[in-house]
Amino acid sequence: MTKTILVAGGAGYIGSHIVRKLKIAGYHPVIFDNLSTGHKQSVKGEEFFWGDIRNPLDLDRVFTNYKIDAVMHFCARSLVGESMQKPEIYFENNIVGGFGLLQAMLKHQVKFIIFSSTAATYGEPESVPIDENAKQLPTNPYGESKLIFEKILHWYDKIHDIKHVNLRYFNAAGADDNGEIGEDHTPETHLIPNIFRVLNKQLDHLQVFGNDYSTADGTCVRDYIHIYDLAQAHILALKHILDGKGSDSFNLGCGKGYSINEIIKMVEKVTQKKVNYKMADRRPGDPAVLVASSEKIKKVLGWKEKYQLRDIIETAMQWHLNHPKGYAD
Repeated sequence: MTKTILVAGGAGYIGSHIVRKLKIAGYHPVIFDNLSTGHKQSVKGEEFFWGDIRNPLDLDRVFTNYKIDAVMHFCARSLVGESMQKPEIYFENNIVGGFGLLQAMLKHQVKFIIFSSTAATYGEPESVPIDENAKQLPTNPYGESKLIFEKILHWYDKIHDIKHVNLRYFNAAGADDNGEIGEDHTPETHLIPNIFRVLNKQLDHLQVFGNDYSTADGTCVRDYIHIYDLAQAHILALKHILDGKGSDSFNLGCGKGYSINEIIKMVEKVTQKKVNYKMADRRPGDPAVLVASSEKIKKVLGWKEKYQLRDIIETAMQWHLNHPKGYAD
């Protein structure tokens, strides 16, 4: 019998790509989203339920209308800079909202959840690559909000037997292979989309935040993972808990770090265009280097990446050049 998966935040960048992979894997996704940052066009033709995880009535309606077998939770505010200015938004949405979702699961006896967590729970790492046993000391309220919810999940497993997998994302990037869906945020803070906004002449220049970090070229180093490699990890994590393997946490990155300067050079190589950029001050809360150890997820779940950095850039290019205004096109 086909399993029905509630995809909370399913109209967002990550959620919409995972909805596609869920269907291919034989699941029945139901999208739950308030469209505050998501786009209904990204899940056109899919089963959609408008709702807000902070509203118990919305949650009760969706769990009553559908026999939900498991939840994938992507509803979150996720801008580091904004979290340093407005922490209250992050604690309300990411903690209080997530708690409401868990209460609805308890009420309706749903025992499985895949949680969209983040490498930001680690803060400034003591060593890289970062494995799952590294200290979790966030340097911003965004990372703190995700870590608090991971701790809540731990106790809901111990006390209520709700099984979970925390997937700690590093930098999700890229787009659908056919260029049908992709990344469209307002405001846009992610590096690769903003590079293409410069190339599309929507931005005069790219701001590079800091060139005085203790890295090879002074700019931040990050681990980039293609959105469909990330989606595949969610399918494997779902199977893991549905098969009774128990709760766990996994890093979700490729184990390779690229500086901002290296990303700019790769985009210039792929597009044969020059990227205009200017240096700016560091952003508060940004660690110098975040690179994953992906050994655990490969060993336990059998995950492996399919896409390389060039693939990430090429699929992003196809989306952004064909949809310069995102879903408004």
